[in-house]
Amino acid sequence: MARQRDRGFPPDPEPLPVPVVDNHTHLDAIAGILPDDVPVPGVAEHLARAAASGVDRVVQVGCDLPAIDWTDRLLSDVGGPAGVLGAVAIHPNEAVLHAGVREVGPDGLEPDPASHHAVGLDDAIARVAEVARRNPRVRAVGETGMDLFRTGPRGAQAQRAAFRAHVALAKELGLALQIHDRDAHAEVIDVLLADGAPERTVFHCYSGDEEMAALAAEHGWYLSFAGPVTYPKNDHLRAALRAVPLGLVLVETDAPYLPPHPYRGRPNAPYVVAHTVRAMAEVLSRPLDEVCATVSATSEQVYGPW
Repeated sequence: MARQRDRGFPPDPEPLPVPVVDNHTHLDAIAGILPDDVPVPGVAEHLARAAASGVDRVVQVGCDLPAIDWTDRLLSDVGGPAGVLGAVAIHPNEAVLHAGVREVGPDGLEPDPASHHAVGLDDAIARVAEVARRNPRVRAVGETGMDLFRTGPRGAQAQRAAFRAHVALAKELGLALQIHDRDAHAEVIDVLLADGAPERTVFHCYSGDEEMAALAAEHGWYLSFAGPVTYPKNDHLRAALRAVPLGLVLVETDAPYLPPHPYRGRPNAPYVVAHTVRAMAEVLSRPLDEVCATVSATSEQVYGPW
């Protein structure tokens, strides 16, 4: 009989010597990605499990209208969870649907709009601005950017317009910018250079090569590495990690997606960033405590105090 694949969360890692930040996670989405028969701990339990592993702070990212509202409520609740800051934006694939574009991209999937996509793109971005202005625990605009894997030329135009609006908002409010960049390296960089990047610009789940990493470092842009930096075939990501100063490096889970090797195919959660940062220290051939301390300090430079 074939062994049934483990579908549960990865095992708890050995606690890190210095606490770090998971600077990009989707606490609201963790339940939605699991099969019905897999237990799902609540937000408080996820955060406690993370803290026990040495991941004592997170940035919760809401990047569609329901998730933005969820994030706003989480960060606004009196006595809400400590150690949580937020980022809000209209994800580039969401921007396409809010713009009324219904075209099939290279992924071959048919667009699947939901009821909240009846809101126009301008009004959706206005909701982002409202929450970002009002909630002091929202410290970043993101994730925004471009994703040419999931759309065609009309969608790309909508994504570019939305990206530019988010860049402008981040600069206006003095917030960090978290970028989603999938198959759109040249297009994203073009917008940043043409419009002027915010002072603290982060490439979430960095997916470029060593050359792009060097360009980002020249401009002082931060690279946030997730589980894919540990995948055996991703030598280009490990080369990119080695190519930039450690002070420009962040770490994330993008939970519940992209768990590190060897846990691909299983759900992700903030505590799992401890596995990733340990692998990053090995790639860099630097002491784990040094990597953790630097990433922690850089996270507070980007997002401010928790």
